[in-house]
Amino acid sequence: MMNYKKLALTVAAGAMATTMMAQSAPQLNANNIEEVIKAMTLEEKAQLLVGGGNDGFVGSGAMLGHQKKFVPGAAGTTVAIPRLGIPTTVQCDGPAGVHIDAHREGDSRSYFATGFPIGTCLASTWNTDLVRKVGEAIGNETLEYGCDVVLGPGMNLHRNPLCGRNFEYYSEDPIVTGLIGTAFVQGVQSQGVGVSAKHFAVNSQETDRTKVDERLSQRALRELYLKGFEMMVRKSNPWTIMSAYNKINGVYAQGNKGLLTDILRNDWGYKGIVETDWIGKRADLPLEQEVEAGNDLMMPGYPAQVQDIVDAVKNGKLDIKDVDRNVRRMLEYIVKTPRFKGYKYSGEPDLKAHAAITRQSSTEGMVLLKNDAALPIQGL
Repeated sequence: MMNYKKLALTVAAGAMATTMMAQSAPQLNANNIEEVIKAMTLEEKAQLLVGGGNDGFVGSGAMLGHQKKFVPGAAGTTVAIPRLGIPTTVQCDGPAGVHIDAHREGDSRSYFATGFPIGTCLASTWNTDLVRKVGEAIGNETLEYGCDVVLGPGMNLHRNPLCGRNFEYYSEDPIVTGLIGTAFVQGVQSQGVGVSAKHFAVNSQETDRTKVDERLSQRALRELYLKGFEMMVRKSNPWTIMSAYNKINGVYAQGNKGLLTDILRNDWGYKGIVETDWIGKRADLPLEQEVEAGNDLMMPGYPAQVQDIVDAVKNGKLDIKDVDRNVRRMLEYIVKTPRFKGYKYSGEPDLKAHAAITRQSSTEGMVLLKNDAALPIQGL
């Protein structure tokens, strides 16, 4: 009997110690970010840099996120660390509206999202005020359906008519892309949620996009392929930017320090986080190179990547200062989110008002060319 009592006391004491330790640990909502970082273990830091995806990515070996618990059908989630008051955040796909499941198990309500015009159609309106309203509507649905970030806008240029993602992108012109993208981002983020502007950079084709090497001069890179991104970053400061799969002059974009740090952060003053495109793991790209380059979040990552980060720090391949820098950015992102602030979403955005906006933007985006005897149609 005494042994059982001793065991019970030991278990109780252990549980009490764990509870007291959790209670005494710095909390993100009460302490400054630097105090939270100091209290984090190396494993917790690594976990924060590796997110989870939805069911569709599990077959690839990627980590499963917590979408079903929070927002079924969302694209991905970040990892929560409860003992430090760090919550999960939720990202939904876009960019022509919020992409989530319309129905939720055990919930009689529906969660239909508005379908907005494709990016090319929005740019064809030449109406930044209207595009900003589209962004506001998408941001409102993102917020009221329980998400923190919508994946969009698509900021790549039209360079080949056969590109499978041209419909997501605005234009072949970098200035038009920058103006429209800026208006969209400002609209979305005015609602207290974030965007993930993509795909940074030179993601100009879908065919073999995970391996293609885009060869170009620095002048072409900055004046064409980066110009729209630069305008958007400087004028709207998106919460997140999604790095591209492709290589640029022999270096993967997601592991390119010259792109993600020297240009994006040092030249343009970007303050948000950079995350990989979905299933961005590359066998020939060391994870420590991505972290060092300034890719803050692997989305969705793989279970082994958490241990890879830990091992890389322990064996000297990765500087803990780079890990802490990326963790700091992640925490700065998290504290801006509705989920961190405890926002109780309604599940009831104003879909009728948004339908009017999508109708207006669709109408203004249509371009009717005069039939100057090009088509065999009589009477025109």
